[in-house]
Amino acid sequence: MDPSLFQEKFAGVEAELAPLFARREPRAHAVAYVRGLLADLPRKNCWTLAEHAGQTRVFGMQRLLYQAVWDEDGARDAVRRFSVRHLTAPGAVLVFDETGQEKKGTATAGVGRQYTGTTGQVSNAVVAVYCTYASALGHCLIDGDLYVQEHWAKDPDRCERAGLGRDFTFRTKTAIALEQARRTLAAGVAVDWAAGDEVYGRSSKLRGFFEEHAIGYVFAVGINFQVPTGVGPMRADLPAARKIPKRAWNRLSCGQRAKGPRVYDRALIATAGPRHHLLVRRSLADPTDLAFFYTYVPPGRSMALADLVKIAGIRWAVEEDFANGRDAVGLDHTQARHYRSWRRHVVLAMAALALLAVIASLDRRAHPDPVLPADGNAAPPEDFGQIALTVTEARRLFQLFTALLRDLPTAVATRRMAFHPQWSSWRRRHQARSRRHHYKRRLAALA
Repeated sequence: MDPSLFQEKFAGVEAELAPLFARREPRAHAVAYVRGLLADLPRKNCWTLAEHAGQTRVFGMQRLLYQAVWDEDGARDAVRRFSVRHLTAPGAVLVFDETGQEKKGTATAGVGRQYTGTTGQVSNAVVAVYCTYASALGHCLIDGDLYVQEHWAKDPDRCERAGLGRDFTFRTKTAIALEQARRTLAAGVAVDWAAGDEVYGRSSKLRGFFEEHAIGYVFAVGINFQVPTGVGPMRADLPAARKIPKRAWNRLSCGQRAKGPRVYDRALIATAGPRHHLLVRRSLADPTDLAFFYTYVPPGRSMALADLVKIAGIRWAVEEDFANGRDAVGLDHTQARHYRSWRRHVVLAMAALALLAVIASLDRRAHPDPVLPADGNAAPPEDFGQIALTVTEARRLFQLFTALLRDLPTAVATRRMAFHPQWSSWRRRHQARSRRHHYKRRLAALA
């Protein structure tokens, strides 16, 4: 891993964002803001980011989010361009999901009692819908917007105070996802598939949009989803209740994890349409634990079960982006109450996350994950290889290289920087060995 790559890609992000600022001061604050998001700070808000940047006052960072003149929509588009330019590959997937952040009080834009997967329960929180671009080269968030509950639209004064505007109109989560999909395709991004959980799978408008643009999808659906069949609509769980033949089940993995493959039994059920199917997933540990996916495959595209299972597995890329966004770049650390301030923080956090995802993808091409065996009894290799660079490890190296260049003379920093990639390589070799042993144990348990 070349240390200069980190500064080169950071300069690339900076160059994408620079034209969106009319003045030099807010542009400099935005660059410092992104650097702070990449730093090892326990909490990333305007106060801690200003201190990290060596500023004696917090006003500059606060003004960047609330008052400074710059185009946050253009910044969002710039992040998408930067990400797609480096991660584009055949078979790219758009993945939609939402995540939340707990809040106190009632003044924050969009706050309310609602379910959020972050806590796994109903709490006072803000929830946002995000879109991830995922390909064989990597994945990162490329769009996001706040979900505001319907009762907000009945109080124009409250909406105005929160920055939503007096003319705010309610949008469902699927309507937000549809807007994001339209923006992505309008920007010329090539996409072959779409995926999402039950919230998005039950939207006929969202599914119809992808079908109109010849984009396949694998959306999770609930047990009461009405599947069109030759004898009329049928609940998704009825075919399973009527005993799917044993020969129809196929044991397949939808992807590898650190401790082994994600293996389930899968069955594909025909529907009234020749390009639509119902994909059923059954747990190996509990055969009564079923999950359902409604799929569409455009004409001329393979409808192989293994391909659809792979797309269903890619859906979890957005969950990884949420975890990396929270832990690595403070996606949910904002203390902003105003809608514009929230959006600007999210866009800058997406820029920081895109930088790390791109750096990890470039290293992954040179050092891909070692191929794990299909048989748990396979003999261990002489060289276990090393796992691919992760977003978390990319952030750690970025912090080290930045600190060396800031605190040491250039010649000394250059010598020191040669050590850290070697140390990172040793760590990832050890992790590859551990992964193989975990994988072997998992395969033995599945046997």
